[in-house]
Amino acid sequence: MRDILVVCPQERDLQAIRAAGLEARYRVHCAGPDLDAVSDFDPQSFLQACDAIPADGVIGTKDRSALLAALVAGRRGLPGPSPRALLACQYKPTSRALQRSVVPQATPRFALLDGRAPFALPFFVKPVVGRLSQNARRIEEPAQISALRELDAYTQGYARIASLAGLHPEAVHGFLAEELLSGLEVTYEGYVHAGRVTTIGVTDSQKYEGTNSFERFEYPSSLPAERLQELADVAGRVLPALGLDDAFFNVEFFVPEHGPARIIEVNPRIASQFAPLVQAVHGRSTYEALFRLACGDDPAWRVGPARGVAVSYCLRVFADAEVAGVPEPEEGLEILVKPGLRLSEQGLNDAHSYRLAIFAGLGETRQEAVRRCRERARELRFELVPAGDERAGQVPPLRAR
Repeated sequence: MRDILVVCPQERDLQAIRAAGLEARYRVHCAGPDLDAVSDFDPQSFLQACDAIPADGVIGTKDRSALLAALVAGRRGLPGPSPRALLACQYKPTSRALQRSVVPQATPRFALLDGRAPFALPFFVKPVVGRLSQNARRIEEPAQISALRELDAYTQGYARIASLAGLHPEAVHGFLAEELLSGLEVTYEGYVHAGRVTTIGVTDSQKYEGTNSFERFEYPSSLPAERLQELADVAGRVLPALGLDDAFFNVEFFVPEHGPARIIEVNPRIASQFAPLVQAVHGRSTYEALFRLACGDDPAWRVGPARGVAVSYCLRVFADAEVAGVPEPEEGLEILVKPGLRLSEQGLNDAHSYRLAIFAGLGETRQEAVRRCRERARELRFELVPAGDERAGQVPPLRAR
């Protein structure tokens, strides 16, 4: 049996590893906390501690843990992507510049924000390093630029890790401005092995009606074959330009009804939330493929026709509240909040809503899968006491990016 080191795992990783039966095929070693749950993490000490853990391969499934995994692999001569390649994907100004050099038709206009509007309003802004759409928003007027605030804890935590990979700590500060995009949002997932890009699949993103917050993710995509091939062609040019090899990745796109698909961002890691969907539809876990790739093997991803449609559903509310109670734990249900705190004091949320839970559902058709998820969402019992100063008293209007 081979040894796999899982760096700073989240509970989702442990569930996916169990669901794929990987503990019967590998000796799985977990090291470090979920980095979203701590604020005083010392990456240098952690890397030194990892030197003593047996490993034939090492993985991380979030932005920071994936970068840590690449650093561990580099120190020990294990297979995996270079830390520099991960920085090229994660640091948005570099990633955008490299995208523009090889797929200009798929790259939106962008500029580093220097306190003034770089082009005509409205436009979109996002932190130069970030996660889960936090602090990413549409700018309608100049006053909103000066009101932008960074995620200090995350930014500083990322800087401590990225500096070990060669990124100057000051580079993590600031925002990138981008032209507005519209269309169906999708995630193209795959991996690169020995320089060859392999497609896993494409997942559609659907939002709560009248909002810019994701309600659910549907796999496989509803896009026609020619649009799916377009995404594969773009990814096949972008990933080599970013220098990524021996790694999973996912590329988020806007796909308009007419015109070329446009890249939202490139993430050099597995799309962990979608692993149960792929396994339900194809009978094979992306984590199994990730383990093989981490050991230097070709995952040889080959799947047959889809068996139904799977949905990852995100239950949200749009006003702040104190959490008084949550449902009992159950298999496959990720509860994202804890009693005793306000929603605004916990969780990873976008600018307009608060996530309560994530779970997956399967149906023979897309409509059946969505209906089952909505029925389950209505059955979940969260006790929420309205807060005195609601951040979003009403559902915000729908706006294209």
